[in-house]
Amino acid sequence: MKVHEYQAKALFREAGIPVPEGVVVTSVDQAQAAYEQLGGELAVIKAQIHAGGRGKGGGVKLVRSVAEARQAADDILGMSLVTHQTGPEGQLVKTVLVEAGCSIAHEYYLGITLDRRLGKPVLMASTEGGVEIEIVAAATPEKILKAEINPLVGLEPWQGRTLAYGLGLPAGAIRPACAVFKQLVDMFLATDASLVEVNPLVLTPSDEIVALDGKVNFDSNGLFRHPDIVALRDVDEEDPREAEAAAAGLTYIALDGSIGCLVNGAGLAMGTMDTIKLAGGEPANFLDVGGVATAEQVTAAFKIILSDSNVKAILVNIFGGIMKCDVIAEGILAAAKEVGISLPLVVRLEGTNVDRGRELLESSELAIISASDLADAAAKAVEAAAAGSPA
Repeated sequence: MKVHEYQAKALFREAGIPVPEGVVVTSVDQAQAAYEQLGGELAVIKAQIHAGGRGKGGGVKLVRSVAEARQAADDILGMSLVTHQTGPEGQLVKTVLVEAGCSIAHEYYLGITLDRRLGKPVLMASTEGGVEIEIVAAATPEKILKAEINPLVGLEPWQGRTLAYGLGLPAGAIRPACAVFKQLVDMFLATDASLVEVNPLVLTPSDEIVALDGKVNFDSNGLFRHPDIVALRDVDEEDPREAEAAAAGLTYIALDGSIGCLVNGAGLAMGTMDTIKLAGGEPANFLDVGGVATAEQVTAAFKIILSDSNVKAILVNIFGGIMKCDVIAEGILAAAKEVGISLPLVVRLEGTNVDRGRELLESSELAIISASDLADAAAKAVEAAAAGSPA
């Protein structure tokens, strides 16, 4: 789950991390009032969407007067902001953050995420603040300093000092920087975050350390422990299909291909997508109905897949362990009756009640393409999608 910058900064503030004063607004008049409230000098008007690269897309503007503040808010509010993370359709801006300006002596990058190879969080810092960390990693990886975090201990003092001196911070900024490093790690661990980024983290001329930006993502598996964080969710920023799937108890992630996938189990779903690509196709989604899905959930899954206009064929790949093949078959028939399935439908069933499941499908009037194994299913789905795609 993602949150907006202003929400991330509220979490920073609670953790003791210094952030600029700011006001969230939804109208031009509110933006003017916020600008005046902040002192009527240098301020920043920042679009609030769940995507990076907002400045490059015109969603961040410096202002120095009431007129400029009004114009910037008018330009940003209501725009479809296109960044490298939104896709060409962009994201509608409904709120902006009006934030006090900050004197900057130097910009740094600070972030923490889970390193799956190490199996532990890693705190990263770089002198290349304001630059996308992926670019830094590709061009000058030696400029990224790292500290491995023991989640039972947190950031140790020597690790913070090593990073601070490694960044070349002046003597007066070492202690406040170490405090911010520890506070960021503590917040990451306490909130079950999956990613926390501050880019840029700035050093002011008076040796203060300030988080000028903030990005926080949370591990959805840990949200049951954090109702206060769940309350921050903005469904308008999410793919409607993903939100609909979550409401139905399904796991769905939209992709760019043409073959809709309905699978039970995350590992099987990954294997299915890999096999589709191996066969020369592209999956349109990751959709895991889980191990105990009902026929109603399977029907909901089909509705979600069919709502994607890019889908040219559907591949159902079910291994019946806890999930029973006849339940999937009943879901397919219910979906066909309720919403209609006009696309090519490739089905591979194995496991519990497989004979009953196949019997239900074979006795129906659906034009189902049966598959003997996963490789056969993927090849047939790719062929069917290609036949259904415009030349």
